[in-house]
Amino acid sequence: MKLLILGGTRFLGYHLVHAAVRSGHEVTIFHRGQTESGQLPAGVERLQGDRDGRLTALEGRRWDAVVDCSGYVPRIVRQSADLLRDAVDRYIFVSSISVYADLSRPGGSEDWPVARLADPETEEVSLHYGALKAACEETIEELLPGRTLVVRPGLIVGPQDPTDRFTYWPTRIRKSGEVLAPGHPDAGVQFIDVRDLAEWIVRMAERQRTGTFNATGPERRLSMGSFLEACNETLNGDARLVWMSDDALLAQEAGPWIEIPLWIPGEGETSDVAHMLAVNIDRALAEGLAFRPLADTIRDTAAWDASRSAEETRRAGLAPDRELQLLRAAGAEGSAAAEDR
Repeated sequence: MKLLILGGTRFLGYHLVHAAVRSGHEVTIFHRGQTESGQLPAGVERLQGDRDGRLTALEGRRWDAVVDCSGYVPRIVRQSADLLRDAVDRYIFVSSISVYADLSRPGGSEDWPVARLADPETEEVSLHYGALKAACEETIEELLPGRTLVVRPGLIVGPQDPTDRFTYWPTRIRKSGEVLAPGHPDAGVQFIDVRDLAEWIVRMAERQRTGTFNATGPERRLSMGSFLEACNETLNGDARLVWMSDDALLAQEAGPWIEIPLWIPGEGETSDVAHMLAVNIDRALAEGLAFRPLADTIRDTAAWDASRSAEETRRAGLAPDRELQLLRAAGAEGSAAAEDR
């Protein structure tokens, strides 16, 4: 199979290249030449340009499928989809579960309504990420009807993750001591190892599959408590988890998701993102989505993070002094609860 990857040098794109080459496919990447996250396999063809107006390198070529893992703005996605619609048999678009308009209840499925842009001309990705991704999906289907595969991942994690939203936990727990644990131990979490996602996308391309699929994991429900204990066990740590309730964390103005990764306060409450970590993946499981052991993801992510420079900025997670502040507040919360009893 001849496979074109729009991107291919960072995180998911990088792992897609490796997965495709391991499966014996001929891989071409189209990128700006500005970022490298690791060495690509020998034989990978590199085409350079820019998705916004500099697509000349793609002209006059043909591939069996294209994987678009770097599309965020419909206007820009339209350029590549329009140019490639007669050059590929399948267009695979990596979208996001953030497209759903309402995740206030669990079990979000591919048939649920998606978010809509109030201003169709907006390109402010940070403000309208989900609605823009949904508009990109529709743009591609409009240009390649019946020939599109839309993959909606949840949180993608693992080695070379630029967001640090998962990486924070293995690294922090490996340092041991008292670790601030957010919310309730039984709150559910979902994520997918980037390598599992990449391998599944390649298999779907090989089988010429189309349609829309949520793609996150694991296969069975995982709680935050079980995940943190798995980090402790896998990394031979002796971290002591100190749990702090949602209400107490919010009273301390703690920040969900970025400052405290994987924490979404009020699971079970009325919120349009309360169950962002509880979407339905039955459709993808039926198509062979599979997961490596959680311990492998924890171990490999921690090892990769340890290889990074200490000076490199971490983009998510509690700063040590902030965690200490919250641990003190958690101790006060625990003392007050004991007195009430």
